[in-house]
Amino acid sequence: MIQPSDFMGPASARGFDFWAGVPCSFLTPFINAVIEDPAMQYISSSNEGDAVATASGAAVGGRRAVAMMQNSGLGNAVSPLSSLNWVFRIPVLLIITLRGAPGIKDEPQHELMGQITTQLLDSLQIPWDWFPRDASDVDGALALAESHMENTGLPYALVMHKGSVAPVELSSQWCAESRNSNKEIPRVASGASELGRGDVLRAIVDATPEDESVVIATTGYTGRELFSISDRPNQLYMVGSMGCASSFGLGLSLAVPGKRVVIVDGDGAALMRMGNIATAGAYAGRNFHHLLLDNGVHESTGGQATVSGAVSFAGVARSCGYRHAASGMSVEQLDGFLSGREGPSLLHLKICRGVSKALPRPDLSPSQVRSRLMAHLGIRVAWDRR
Repeated sequence: MIQPSDFMGPASARGFDFWAGVPCSFLTPFINAVIEDPAMQYISSSNEGDAVATASGAAVGGRRAVAMMQNSGLGNAVSPLSSLNWVFRIPVLLIITLRGAPGIKDEPQHELMGQITTQLLDSLQIPWDWFPRDASDVDGALALAESHMENTGLPYALVMHKGSVAPVELSSQWCAESRNSNKEIPRVASGASELGRGDVLRAIVDATPEDESVVIATTGYTGRELFSISDRPNQLYMVGSMGCASSFGLGLSLAVPGKRVVIVDGDGAALMRMGNIATAGAYAGRNFHHLLLDNGVHESTGGQATVSGAVSFAGVARSCGYRHAASGMSVEQLDGFLSGREGPSLLHLKICRGVSKALPRPDLSPSQVRSRLMAHLGIRVAWDRR
């Protein structure tokens, strides 16, 4: 068994200062130690996939990031690990607890995952090792993880047995506070919108100068159409990892507070991971701007209806602490949103359906798009192979 400081000290010395995670009783000492350390930044994510995506956004912003989770939540992280980190080549250090370890009495819900955790990591092509239980082994474990991450641009995992870290008490109690001064819940815009996705994206391009802004476009037609309108170095087009645009954008916005980060989300994607609206409301800074384009369908998969018509996204955002949140379907409201209100802010904009049949896909690989963005931001890290 080690003390939290036995790991945190060497990790901090190697630059690991951004931590995102979901609690597990095995992780309590770590989480408490990170929260207590003013040199560390900890994001309490709503689920494990969002923790991975937020850590990944921070990594693209030049931070060394860690995502912590219980192995039962590893399934929630499979999507970003396989279609964000692997595809874009973004390394984060994973600390995963081993609940349900064979031969150890545990709750029944952990039994199967305890048997397959390391197999699942192998299937995801994520190298792993056991979390060190002796202080003398910590620096070597971190050196091995760091070497892999720098040489491959991919995650590395440390799997933690019960009792690996000594308990530590939490003396400080952080509490999220709403920054929204208007408690009135906005009404959902009614009627049919004539505003097209292309109209919105062209306005976004005009309102996000390359030297001041970053634009994160959600997976599907949004990223493809933004690319077709104007392919710029300050843009990143999500592929896969559906729903993770806002959590990725949160991590990036915290890592580059001097840039305005605009996340262009979709109704289906936002519904998939609505918990991150709460996380962003609690942690996002003034540079975080969340634009949610709602056409009421999963358009890229054939137009199946979403349930967005029954949801006040702006009401959810306001309830979750966004400074500003509104709903509408007009160019004027879009102009107001893009004019630079303090974040975290959200505009739920209803748009009409329809997309060009000749819509191209980006002609750069995801890792090239990511590397280009990092170069544009002036971020140099060992794992970015330009």
